[in-house]
Amino acid sequence: MIAIDWGTSSFRAYRLDAAGTVREQRSADAGLLTCNGAFEAVLAQQLAGWGDTPIVMAGMIGSRNGWHEVPYVACPAGLAQIAAGMREVSAAMLPGQRVWIAPGLVLRPADAPPEVMRGEETQILGLIDQLHADGPQWLCLPGTHSKWVQVEAGRIGSLRTAMTGELYALLRRHSLLAALMPESRDADVDDVEAFERGVAASAGAGGLTHHLFGVRTQGLFGALNPAQAPSYLSGLLIGHELRGLLPPDPPAVHLIGGTALLRRYERALEQLGIASQSHGEALSARGLFRLALARGLAA
Repeated sequence: MIAIDWGTSSFRAYRLDAAGTVREQRSADAGLLTCNGAFEAVLAQQLAGWGDTPIVMAGMIGSRNGWHEVPYVACPAGLAQIAAGMREVSAAMLPGQRVWIAPGLVLRPADAPPEVMRGEETQILGLIDQLHADGPQWLCLPGTHSKWVQVEAGRIGSLRTAMTGELYALLRRHSLLAALMPESRDADVDDVEAFERGVAASAGAGGLTHHLFGVRTQGLFGALNPAQAPSYLSGLLIGHELRGLLPPDPPAVHLIGGTALLRRYERALEQLGIASQSHGEALSARGLFRLALARGLAA
């Protein structure tokens, strides 16, 4: 089968054997924003030479702005409930191949706005059966919109989101703070000392908006040089995320994502005295394989 994680800005495809092992993989800057609605044509182009079936996809491809909107499945939900929510789409440009899209998840708290995710649930499903500790466990999936997820007994129970990555990008590129930093993000370095100072600063009085202005004033008076400022800002934002969304006294946090970003979350959690364990993004392929098995699409 073919497993695909198709988001707003990226496209990742994995060719799996009958045991679910990744044999080949492809990636492209072919996210939804670049497709101009021609999702079927883009999919056929990206999968040229791969005739495997089924094709099982997850991510924003199943959103309102994607190829076919697949309704959210309500939390708490496990493998069976998510598999039941999958939908097949017609793909004439891929003859002989069946194409399915996995649903996202929604949590509707009584006292807070709804929470949603699309795509991250497949990464969680790729890991959840390997979490053998008793009681609830916490997973964090850092990114543009970081997800904090509680799982227990094989089910995704609660979900919270922080727009940490998007806020960092906006402040780094388009705010007054950007004038204090290197002109190109390609010049940014991971300054550990500056990052840890940012995490520590997030514990201070005054809140995030006050602390953000402190990035500017420290730059004005030489406490932060341009090369340090991006790392300090990153530490400040991640520190606020952790302090706002971490449950009381978690035994450990499982991190899922790309290596560079996970390294920062590992350091921030360690600074707060919390253990963590990191897992790679390719868990989505395993999660999609498990969904295909549960839906009866793969032997």
